[in-house]
Amino acid sequence: MHKQPNSRTCFMCGRENDSGLKMSWYNIPEKEQNQGKVTIPEHFNGYPGIAHGGIVAAILDETAGRSILLDGDFDELFVTLKLETTFRNLTPTGVELTAVGWVIRRSAHKAKVAAELRLPDGTVTAKCEALVVRPPKDVADRWEPEKKFWKVDSDRL
Repeated sequence: MHKQPNSRTCFMCGRENDSGLKMSWYNIPEKEQNQGKVTIPEHFNGYPGIAHGGIVAAILDETAGRSILLDGDFDELFVTLKLETTFRNLTPTGVELTAVGWVIRRSAHKAKVAAELRLPDGTVTAKCEALVVRPPKDVADRWEPEKKFWKVDSDRL
């Protein structure tokens, strides 16, 4: 497995975001997937013991979007244009979950990607398909100062 980079401030992966989930993702080339582990804290519940759907959708969005990094080009960042999420089972808080993402099809400027969130026994709690696109140049240019903090850290899956 090859670890993907993390940022400083991102809600999903930012190491310096005290409100974030601090997730990490790993490329699994032989499966053509990326994978991350997360335990959703109780303060992100919609009901006691059940993760808020917006948090679940955010995890799926990030995981699906990161599937474009499977080729190891970690500077190729896209943004989500469309996200369709299906909730299949309740997603618990306080349980280690696995998020898995993959590319359905891709061109130079856009990709259709997908992800699932799974319980420890493999049960899928939610899934998504998304359309991600290369951001406009003015948006990408605003990210330049932050790129020096976009790096692979030493944590493990």
